[in-house]
Amino acid sequence: MKNKILLLLLALFSTVLNATQENATLEPLPQQARAAHFAALVLSHENYEHLPFDEKLSGVIFDNYLKALDSEKIIFLQSDIDQFTPIRNKFGLTMLNEDLSVPFAMYNLRQQRITEHLSYSRALLAKGFDFEQQESYQPDRKNAAWPKSEQEINDLWRKRVKNDWLRLKLAGKDDKGIVEILDKRYDNSLKSILRIKGDDVFQTFMDSYAIANDPHTNYFGVRAAESFDISMKLSLTGIGAELQYKDEYITIRHLVPGSPAELSGKLKAGDRILSVGQGESGPSSDIMGMSIFDAVALIRGAEDSVVRLDVLPAEAGPDGEHKQVKLIRKKITLENQSAKKYVIDIPDGDTTRHIGIVSLPGFYRDFMAQRNGDKDFKSAARDVATILDEFKKDHVDGVVMDLRNNGGGSVDEAIELTGLFVNQGPVMQQLDSKNSVIVNKIGSGSFAVWTGPMAVLVNRASASASEIFAAAIQDYGRGLVIGETSFGKGTTQTVVNLDQLVKSEKPDFGEIKMTITKWFRINGDGIQLRGVTPDVTLPMFTDTEDFGESTYDNALAWSHIAPTKYTPLNNFASIIPTLTEQHNARINSDKEFQDLKQDIAEFKALREKNLISLNENERRIERDTQEAKLKKRREEKAKKAGSEAADKEAEAAEAALQKDDGLLPTERNFTNEKEADKNEAAQKDILLREAAHIVSDQVTLLKIAPKK
Repeated sequence: MKNKILLLLLALFSTVLNATQENATLEPLPQQARAAHFAALVLSHENYEHLPFDEKLSGVIFDNYLKALDSEKIIFLQSDIDQFTPIRNKFGLTMLNEDLSVPFAMYNLRQQRITEHLSYSRALLAKGFDFEQQESYQPDRKNAAWPKSEQEINDLWRKRVKNDWLRLKLAGKDDKGIVEILDKRYDNSLKSILRIKGDDVFQTFMDSYAIANDPHTNYFGVRAAESFDISMKLSLTGIGAELQYKDEYITIRHLVPGSPAELSGKLKAGDRILSVGQGESGPSSDIMGMSIFDAVALIRGAEDSVVRLDVLPAEAGPDGEHKQVKLIRKKITLENQSAKKYVIDIPDGDTTRHIGIVSLPGFYRDFMAQRNGDKDFKSAARDVATILDEFKKDHVDGVVMDLRNNGGGSVDEAIELTGLFVNQGPVMQQLDSKNSVIVNKIGSGSFAVWTGPMAVLVNRASASASEIFAAAIQDYGRGLVIGETSFGKGTTQTVVNLDQLVKSEKPDFGEIKMTITKWFRINGDGIQLRGVTPDVTLPMFTDTEDFGESTYDNALAWSHIAPTKYTPLNNFASIIPTLTEQHNARINSDKEFQDLKQDIAEFKALREKNLISLNENERRIERDTQEAKLKKRREEKAKKAGSEAADKEAEAAEAALQKDDGLLPTERNFTNEKEADKNEAAQKDILLREAAHIVSDQVTLLKIAPKK
């Protein structure tokens, strides 16, 4: 019966399959179908909510997949959607029957439609545009309807191309230069379609299935599993070059400091890699047109092995002289994603308080190195402990743990990090699907490294392990939480290796990261949906209606359990009103904060408007108004500081709000892009500086003498 239903539904896609004959048709592999089946069996029995494979789940998988294929509703026509709809409530059969023909057919049609739209876009470049017309472009179409006709969808793409042209025109490019840039851009996009493989389609489909169970259950194919592993241990074996596609070439974007690529002195940002050879004299593989993932797989390898690169230097033309570079692969530590420290000096009357900042982008741990007995395995808590010891030697007065944009990681690391500030006690509680509660405690024999004043700085993107740490610090009264309400991810996950589960000798089936428990604060409150509420709130750009756990349709519900036994160390209730009053007085008289509030209000207004004018005169007025505002800010800051150094600092702050150059990141000079990243990071300092001020106020109110 199931096979008959499937055959009937597949008949609906006959036109889809016919439409893709001009391009290479992507087809599923047998092991992918088996992997989908195994994943479905595991998740339906082991994931937190044990969702059955019924019509409701099938519908959610279908909706997720369609959103992944065309989230902005600019690729498919309504007639395409109508063609897909009959299979919506039977979509799960493709997994249980080990037949992935339908999701692959949908993806193939997507490729065909994109090819049509990009070809149409290139044809428009020969005609040019009338920028005196009064019309607008809608950048965010996720809530719009799918176009009903070819004429309607062509008009959407015409406006996209017109906006691309106008951005370059406003940036000073002439018509000839604009046509060259956009033609190459659209041509590169067409060629990128040819680099998509069946693995990419399967990963997209399986992601859609995984998150149908809950927002934080994920499927990792073989390549995705490797990337996830690297993100957790912050190390890999290779040459230390970050790669990116640029103008059809696999190009070096960045060299990791201290890596073989950087230490060789033979490579630099902008160099293009044409082929990769293995060993001293082994065969070479041409990587032109190859996906980044496949190229990286060739460049990585066993530690101390040889890799040979055929390189076209950044300054050379397409027919320029190549150079051969031979490197020895080494273990690369991704230090730019490790914990970092610096100190902010805060004047307080006749004294200056030194506030130590620990920036922690993730809760990383090298589990493999730990299992192999490496005593120096990479660990977030260990790195922070080292920094705190250094802060003590430097006699800092207080510490800010900066967890903004820290999406989490290892729960064990969050518990150990809490132990650096709290000697003993519970950190979190976990509730499994059988209503059993496990209390996670700081390890016996642990002792606090930092016992002085401290705070945790969070924003809406601080999630999971970040929230575990922030909540524990708040419940113990160990420190303040500053910023905005955190993400609200109150669930924990584990990773299941499907290859090990089915005893496959080859890495064919990938891994599942699935939800196994909900976690709760030691006071019994759930973090799920609600997040951690700060003691002192800072102005932020994030809109809780657009970002956070509460925006997911299938997020698990908030709940409360009994508190566990713990002893609060402090109670800041008596000083928080004063801290808030001092904070408000400071930012209300601070011109930079007032400017920030203005920028936030303008940003939200533009997002709500969701329309961009395609009239050149109107756009020039908008641009000139913005530039005049930034110039005035720079002059005011320089005048107030009265020094050349302050003027340069103000110019850097202005540069952080960059003028639109109309280019994509891959079209920019890598050096300029790197400087832009630095400027953007510097712009965040206003919030970090205020967090340091609040900790300094905390020191004063607690009557703690400054360090000598």
